[in-house]
Amino acid sequence: MDLTKRADEKSAEDLAGADTSCRESDCDVFPERDWTDEEEARSCRKVDFTVLPLLCVGFLVFQFDRMNLASALTDGFADYIGIDQGTINLGNNLLFLGTVALEIPSNMLLQKIGPRKWLSFQVLLFGIVGIMQIFIRNRAGYIASRLCLGLAESGYIPGSIYTVSTWYTKKEWARRVAIFFFGMFGGNAISPLFASGILKLGGVHGLKGWQWLFLIEGIITLCISMMFFFLLPGSPDNARPLAGRGLVRFSDRESYILQKRLERDNERRLTAKGMHIPLRVVWKTVKHWRRWPHFVSTFCVFSTWSPLTTYTPSIVMSLGFDRISANALSAVGGALALVVVFIFAYISDRTNQRGISVMAAQLCYLVVLIVARSIHSHVGRWPNFVLWTAINALAVGYHPVHNTWLQLNCREPEERSISIAMWVMSANTGMMVGTWYYRADDKASFYNNGLRTQIIMVGVGFIAAMVQEVLYRVHNRRVAEGKHHDFEGKAPRIYVP
Repeated sequence: MDLTKRADEKSAEDLAGADTSCRESDCDVFPERDWTDEEEARSCRKVDFTVLPLLCVGFLVFQFDRMNLASALTDGFADYIGIDQGTINLGNNLLFLGTVALEIPSNMLLQKIGPRKWLSFQVLLFGIVGIMQIFIRNRAGYIASRLCLGLAESGYIPGSIYTVSTWYTKKEWARRVAIFFFGMFGGNAISPLFASGILKLGGVHGLKGWQWLFLIEGIITLCISMMFFFLLPGSPDNARPLAGRGLVRFSDRESYILQKRLERDNERRLTAKGMHIPLRVVWKTVKHWRRWPHFVSTFCVFSTWSPLTTYTPSIVMSLGFDRISANALSAVGGALALVVVFIFAYISDRTNQRGISVMAAQLCYLVVLIVARSIHSHVGRWPNFVLWTAINALAVGYHPVHNTWLQLNCREPEERSISIAMWVMSANTGMMVGTWYYRADDKASFYNNGLRTQIIMVGVGFIAAMVQEVLYRVHNRRVAEGKHHDFEGKAPRIYVP
């Protein structure tokens, strides 16, 4: 049996599926296993009901504070502070720039002090910034607030994804990462729906509707940060929250099981605290060229989501719906995105074809964009609403699966941590560029030029994903033929295509 075939069989056995229990055959390979399937499943359920929901809810309010600007624009926010669409785009540009600037340093800091402290502090910080937006009165205040929000949010996404990987085995990552991203896409769905009710408070106690929106969602974020402090476990080694014992408590036996199952799954068990990442490892990870198509594909395709998060409520409103209805209807696409994300995560797990799953999701999105640009100017408001809803539903279906594909092809914990940060940086850099896709002079045509740009970017991203798939398969074939050798004296990598 050749090396590629053996690698494929091992990959399928280790990574396919998301069942939390170990196979009985594992006991033959690892005789030190001294717990039952029931004990392991019970321990994992506690993780599923503590770590994962908290990170997901943190991502939800993260998206609230980032996206509530879209609903504020329907309430006259731009006119009140005297800014135009170009300034709106500039502010969002600075938000993503602030996030990118501190992505890797934030992830390195998480390794040093642990997720209990760092992630809890981050949620608290961007909640405070979110509330302070009620005091915006002019262009300078708007720009400063977007930059500060980006700086406050930097590191939360890669830090949370890495934290998930310290609790679960490889075969459990795809669906768990998809569930984590439910917070982001759920926020995309719930935020305009929530705003449709909050904006009705306009005039109460002298506050505008958009001020109530920033205030209430900021307060919710602060409440979630308190939940992090009191409920988020640290790691399988130290499962107590930062303050108190938490609602769901891990026994010594359960902590032991969670630690040992990860040791059986990894040559070096991942930890979320106390791992020093030297700069030479950062540089080695950055220059690993075989992974760069991941980042190019993410940059291109994810950039197209940026204008959708800012202008979808305004676009729906321009179709002839009132402000409240437009915000409520904008939630439909975000809600459907949750279903799309889970479908592609399920397909990825079941087939163990990570690259093909990513490309299939991107292709579906590309087709919908092409159809929408071809016919949106020739149909009425309800067909147009269906088109924009479909665009929003399919815009992110590939994203969590792509992250899992990247993680599975990292060898060391330090490498994985930095690669996740780079992946999020590429996504946020794309979002930064994407803020300029929808321009004021294109608004009358429902952003016809913007849709064309999105089609081009998704097409380029799809090609980059194809290149990534080919690189992995060619490399594996060269290893099988004995034509590739690792320069550091280690066994050659076998990638998961």
